[in-house]
Amino acid sequence: MKKVAIGGGQGFWGDSPDAAVHMIRHADIEYLSCDYLAELTLSIMAKQQLKDPAKGFAPDFVTRLLSEAGKEAWQKHIRICTNAGGMNIAGCVDAIRSWAQLQQMHGYKIGYVTGDDIKDKIPQLLKEGWTFPNFDYDGDFHDILDKIYNCNAYIGHEGIEGCLDQGADVVITGRAADSALFLAPLKHELGWAADDWDNLARGIMAGHLLECGGQGSGGNYMYDWRSVPRMDELGFPIAELTADTFDITKAPDCGGVICEQSVKEQFLYEVHDPANYWTPDVNVDISHATLTQTGPDRVRVGGIKGKPRPDTIKLCVGYHKGWKTVSMLSFAWPDAYEKAQYCAEIIMKKMHRRGMKADDVHISYIGLNSLHLGVADMSEETLKRLNECVLRIAVFSEDKKECAKIIPEISPMQLNGPPGASFFGGRAHVQEVMALWPTTVPRDALHIESHILEVK
Repeated sequence: MKKVAIGGGQGFWGDSPDAAVHMIRHADIEYLSCDYLAELTLSIMAKQQLKDPAKGFAPDFVTRLLSEAGKEAWQKHIRICTNAGGMNIAGCVDAIRSWAQLQQMHGYKIGYVTGDDIKDKIPQLLKEGWTFPNFDYDGDFHDILDKIYNCNAYIGHEGIEGCLDQGADVVITGRAADSALFLAPLKHELGWAADDWDNLARGIMAGHLLECGGQGSGGNYMYDWRSVPRMDELGFPIAELTADTFDITKAPDCGGVICEQSVKEQFLYEVHDPANYWTPDVNVDISHATLTQTGPDRVRVGGIKGKPRPDTIKLCVGYHKGWKTVSMLSFAWPDAYEKAQYCAEIIMKKMHRRGMKADDVHISYIGLNSLHLGVADMSEETLKRLNECVLRIAVFSEDKKECAKIIPEISPMQLNGPPGASFFGGRAHVQEVMALWPTTVPRDALHIESHILEVK
C-alpha cells in the first residue's frame, strides 16, 4: 500500500530551519512543506516592497533553508512546498533560480502559483455589490479603501497540485492556506478526487497538525513541557498517510515528543467549531476524531470526516490604522507596583496638561497583568512580594503627533518620580499600526494559475 510522508518544516517567518534541515538529512520523507505567513505578515511584506520592489517575500527560505539543504533535498527527490512568496512571488522565484544556478542544478523545476493577490479587483467587486463584511466588528469597508496595503485570498490546494503535476521540485505561493501546502502533495500522490471530502479532510488535518512546526511536537506544550526531551534540538512533526491510515511522528535522533497530549493541543488549535472547521478546500468535521498512541513518538489519527467546501474564500486585508508609542519604566522592590502605578498617574496628569488627544491609552504592568489582564492575581499579598515591576504605557492615535507627545516625559521619571526607577531599551518612538480586516470574497472572483520555470 502506497505511503506518503510529509514533514512540516516551518511555523512562521523567522522560525528556525534546523528541524527542516534535519528532516531532509535524516527522515524518510517525500515532501516538506513550510508555512511562512501569519495574518499580518503580508502587510509587513507589502510595506517592505513599497520601499524596495525587490523585497516582499521571505528571503530566509532561500538564504537559510535552501542554501543549507535545498540541493540535498533535490538529490533525494524531496519536493518542497511553501508560501514564502508572500507579496512578491516573482522575487522569490528569481532568488531561487539564482541560487539553483550557482549550485549548477540544471533541470531544477520551480513551480509558482499566482492569483491570491486581488487588490486590483476590489473596485469591481464593490460595484457588483460585495460589501466585504468584517468578521470581528461592524464597519464600512469604504472607510479603509485609501489605507489598504494588501488584499490576499487564502487559496486552496489546486494551484500547488497543478505545479506538482508538472513535475515541480519546489512550489512557491503567496497567501495559500497553511494546510493547503500539505493537502496538495497528499492529493497529488494518493489520487483523491476533488469531491472526496473525507480524504480531503484527512489531508487538511495532516496539514493542520504540521503547519505550526515545533508547536506540534512539544514546543509551546502546555500539558507537560518539562518532560519534552532535547528541546534545544526540537524536531518538527511528520505526517504519514496511506489510503487507510494517518500517523503523526517525527524524524529519528532529534528532540521533541509526539504523544496523544501534544497532538491534541495542536489538533484543537484555532478550531472554533470542531464539527465545522472551514478551509478553502473542505469543511472538516473532527467532532468524532480519535487519537491513539501506537508506538514511541507515533500517534494514529482517525475518525475525520469532511463536507463540501464553502462558496467563499477568506480574504486577508491589511491596512494602515494609525500610530502608537510604547514606553516602559522598571521599578525595584520594595513597593515596586505601587511606585509604577504612581508613576503612571504622574505621566497621565502631564499628558492631560499637554492636551494629548489619544484614541486609546493602555496601561499595564509587565510581570503582573500585561498578559493576563483582568484575570491576573492583583491581591495585596502578590503586589507586596513583587521583586520588580515594569510600567508599560501604550498610546494609540490616528494622529502621529499626538502619539509623540508622551515620549519626552518617560526618561525624566528616573529622577523626577518615585524611587527605584530604571529607564531601558532606549527612547520610545512612534510606530505605525497595521490592522487586519478579516472578510471573505466569492470563490469565482479568483483566477489561480500554476506556472513552471526550469533552471537552465
